[in-house]
Amino acid sequence: MDWLGNVIFENREIENERLELTDKKANYILGPNLTLKNCTLVLKVSARRLSLKQPRFIDCTFEVKQELKNYQSWLAAFLKGCRFKGALSGDFGHWPEYSSLPWYQHGFIEDCDFSEARLDGCRFHGCDPATLRLPRWPCFTFLDPIARAPELRGVKWPGIFGDVIVDNLHTDPPSTRTLTYHAPSVAKRMETTDEELRAVIEKFDCIIY
Repeated sequence: MDWLGNVIFENREIENERLELTDKKANYILGPNLTLKNCTLVLKVSARRLSLKQPRFIDCTFEVKQELKNYQSWLAAFLKGCRFKGALSGDFGHWPEYSSLPWYQHGFIEDCDFSEARLDGCRFHGCDPATLRLPRWPCFTFLDPIARAPELRGVKWPGIFGDVIVDNLHTDPPSTRTLTYHAPSVAKRMETTDEELRAVIEKFDCIIY
């Protein structure tokens, strides 16, 4: 760790190791020129203390012990065959318009498993959702939300979910392939219940739950 509190992993390849990124006072910077294979990363820091600069994660496991809220840095990572556990919100994959910084132009996600994660407000960009294992109920996922937005707007949603979420699906970035929420969490924010949400969700084949 340098005097600024930075812990930097760059210019190397790491295999079969367990990395615990848990120091609350540290700023962890992963990349550039970093490849991790078959590693376990334990993350227990806030989103602002974890920066990704085009690292490559292959067959890695992420154990998220502290929720990474609205975390955008995954957009600067290459993720292949990885597993995620814990609470996450934010964006994954390739969203080229997000930032002009060079590492954000190389985002990638494929063959990743989120079945043990709690996703709430997670978008997946520029990828094939069929290669991803997304969490099931109480999480639910809109597939191709921009194209299906007119259909989804055609029914009455409970609380303010329709006004706030569904009516604005068409404004998501063009690269958006899926959008996942955690029903109990989003229901609380949208003045409804997860049971009322599910009653409407069940009507659509473009929502997996």
